[in-house]
Amino acid sequence: MTLSQPEPATHYLLNKDIQSSPVPSHTHLSPPSMDTVVFYPAPGIGHLAPMTEFAKLLVAQGFSVAIPILPPMYPSVSTSETDDYITRISSSHPSITFHRLPPFTVHHSSTNMAVRFLSELRAANPLLRDFLQSISQTSNIRAILTDFFCMDVLDVAADLQLPTYVFFTCSAFILAYFLYLPTLHSEMTCGANELGETPIHIPGVPPIPASHMPDLTRDRDEGLQALVDLFSRLSDSKGIILNSFEFLESRTLKTIREGHCLPNRETPPVYCVGPLINESKGGERHECLAWLDKQPKGSVVFLCFGSRGRFTAEQVKEIATGLERSDQRFVWVVRSPPDPENRLANSNEVDLDTLLPVGFLERTEGRGVVVKEWAPQVEVLNHEATAVFVTHCGWNSVLEGLRAGVGLIAWPLYAEQKMNKVVLVDEMKLAVELKGYDKGKVAAEEVKNSVRWLMQSDGGAELRNRAKGMKDHAMAALSDGGSSHAAVLELVSLWKKCC
Repeated sequence: MTLSQPEPATHYLLNKDIQSSPVPSHTHLSPPSMDTVVFYPAPGIGHLAPMTEFAKLLVAQGFSVAIPILPPMYPSVSTSETDDYITRISSSHPSITFHRLPPFTVHHSSTNMAVRFLSELRAANPLLRDFLQSISQTSNIRAILTDFFCMDVLDVAADLQLPTYVFFTCSAFILAYFLYLPTLHSEMTCGANELGETPIHIPGVPPIPASHMPDLTRDRDEGLQALVDLFSRLSDSKGIILNSFEFLESRTLKTIREGHCLPNRETPPVYCVGPLINESKGGERHECLAWLDKQPKGSVVFLCFGSRGRFTAEQVKEIATGLERSDQRFVWVVRSPPDPENRLANSNEVDLDTLLPVGFLERTEGRGVVVKEWAPQVEVLNHEATAVFVTHCGWNSVLEGLRAGVGLIAWPLYAEQKMNKVVLVDEMKLAVELKGYDKGKVAAEEVKNSVRWLMQSDGGAELRNRAKGMKDHAMAALSDGGSSHAAVLELVSLWKKCC
């Protein structure tokens, strides 16, 4: 999820009925009478990838999937990661087709980030309507799955009499918060930013400090009102499809289904179909994996902070010093510091000589590997040498860590990640936090102590064993007869019967 400033969408297989550019040979509209489900993601690879992983499950059940892609909203941000992803999926899964919606212009009357973002998504509704009418000439649309940020497409779907489900890329406890937000908003007289560490009580969720609420919901302003209006529409959908699994969030799911998060309104059915994990890129094996092959089983700490996880040069040096003093093996993905003028701007080339302490690479040679910009996260996490994951607590990364069975060290950065941290640490007992994350600086000593605790202490061993147990539950959920597998089959049955 992204509840700070969302990342841009990208493209890139063009629907000839929407735009005149030719369609690549591996892209095609569904043949007549083909049962099709339309997925409508919000901008950003973090929204597109889990949706696409779910699409693969539907393709295996005989559906085709069409995914209209919004044009980029932030030209200063690279879309190469999403471009590459779409190209790869289009090649390997021809029954999943991507269709770029044409660019459009929105004239904003507000400077509020949330209001502007949601108004841009809403302005694309006529284009989506044209797209749906176009593909309906050759496909039998069984359902629309819309990202939770794009719920205004419910109006388009209602006009076209198409059943619409909300695809939720976050956890059940974030869903509980969004369902309860309109009620919470009516009861509060000030914004969360004014309440400091005061605990906020949400049904089915442990108490959350007000300072840890998602970024765009902490001020009582027009942006919050826009989100309250948006999330009030969750109950208008036919159901909510969640990237999680029953065992992981059983208490929260029970509370949601009993209606406690949506008083006085009927709660839609909730289907847990996860964990949906992004497939590997394939191709040449990354060199860090060859290094991991030479390390003892369960001996390595992996540090990676998502596509937008950047630190100041000072913080990078603190991390390096902490890792060096910890005496633990590590794989660390380092990105260039953020641009203070534009935190969404494309990254510069990583200059390790400038960023890292003098002599760090030489002193840790053989014990650690520093990777510039990107590493194959899923493969690293699932390597038998990896034992611990230092993560920004983005939900996709959390699920990847849990399915790999590694212990988590939580360093939340933005969006809903601080809420994720609270639940992972306080309720699930699957993570330990790095103190200082909420003050803008984590000291080297904290990095050293947290890594050592999770790798060497009895308490750390217990946490890692719980993580290994959660891996078993995650795999069971996806297996034949498992809870997530059963939820997928239930949806398939519904969609094959409808229309």
